[in-house]
Amino acid sequence: MDEGRSRNMRANRRANTKPEVLLRSQLHRLGYRFRKDHRLDLPTGVRVRPDIVFTRHKVAVFVDGCFWHVCPEHGRQPTRNEWYWTPKLRRNVERDRRADVALSAAGWGVVRVWEHETISDAVARVTEAIEHKFDSRCPA
Repeated sequence: MDEGRSRNMRANRRANTKPEVLLRSQLHRLGYRFRKDHRLDLPTGVRVRPDIVFTRHKVAVFVDGCFWHVCPEHGRQPTRNEWYWTPKLRRNVERDRRADVALSAAGWGVVRVWEHETISDAVARVTEAIEHKFDSRCPA
């Protein structure tokens, strides 16, 4: 791998991506309080690290990149080094599905937001999940 490509790969963040920071900022502005990049050790032994965690409401939010998580709209097949990238991306998707199943089995709500979604749509989906989880625990 050449030095330029190495530099590009090192620049890819696992946490605090621009879409994630923007979503957190909007949620915080609306008065929501949460943990960021908080590891959850589930009863099944699965460990999950959502981007945003609402512990009181048991809602986990993931902000997924279109390339890394194979967005059905914008994800694309790699054109170079397919032997490496195709299985890598497939493992990412499989890990996402395992996390979703484990969280749901443990009573958590899961929201997956794509990086290309508008901030207003993302905020609406997250707040709806929080309100829905809260309402289901405390009937009016």
